[in-house]
Amino acid sequence: MSAVLVGVPAGPGLGGHGLAAAWATTGAAAPAPPSTGPPALPGSPVLPAPPAPPEPVLAAGTDLPGLLGPGDQGAPVLALQRRLVELGYWLGEPNGIYGVLTVQAVLAAQKVAGLERDGLVGPATWASLRQGPRPLAVTGSGLALEVDVTRQLLLVVQDGSVRQILNTSTGTERWYEVRGQRLLADTPRGTWHVYRQVDGVDPGPLGGLYRPKYFHTDGIAVHGYVSVPGRAASHGCVRVTNEAMDWLWAAGIGAIGTTVLVR
Repeated sequence: MSAVLVGVPAGPGLGGHGLAAAWATTGAAAPAPPSTGPPALPGSPVLPAPPAPPEPVLAAGTDLPGLLGPGDQGAPVLALQRRLVELGYWLGEPNGIYGVLTVQAVLAAQKVAGLERDGLVGPATWASLRQGPRPLAVTGSGLALEVDVTRQLLLVVQDGSVRQILNTSTGTERWYEVRGQRLLADTPRGTWHVYRQVDGVDPGPLGGLYRPKYFHTDGIAVHGYVSVPGRAASHGCVRVTNEAMDWLWAAGIGAIGTTVLVR
């Protein structure tokens, strides 16, 4: 049976999604990565404490700034960022500037709340943030990464508690061709473990994966990418922003042996 290593969304001429990596073989092993990282799962990383039950910091009757979106700055944006961080939506450090990472956190919150995924904060999103939308974990012990394919979310879970929530983009479930082979862009559901990681860009026939953490032998990885839309857009990998990937590495999350539950 042939083995297929599938990476990120297609680049120009291969779906228009930017760089990609899809290594197809017919029984031969994929080339070794430049770095495989530590040989075993280290001690538990230091993660933020799980959020307390949401307080109504954006209480009913509070004057709200109306629509917020990319490019906005100031106190309303800072209040938004702090609320998102309070609820566990990762965006780096709040800085009062509505940039890419704030859009990512808003997209994740909108997905959890079942709202339109536009990355903008209008009345419906403000109202949802008042209530504090948060997903539930499935894994019950230890450190795990949970990939919610239906809602396109990546959850960092520790001992059954969701610590961080990130927007992600997974496989499109569509067929595509590379090197004369027809492949399915799927993110396989199941319980897996990180078995290889590369602290850098791992090259492939269609491009490179940024700091990937591979968890499936078809070459599926959690990795960084320059664009992470609110919908499925990859060849099978689990995309997060490059900044989020840097944070995962810095925090020691997703080391060799870490459970990855795709559901």
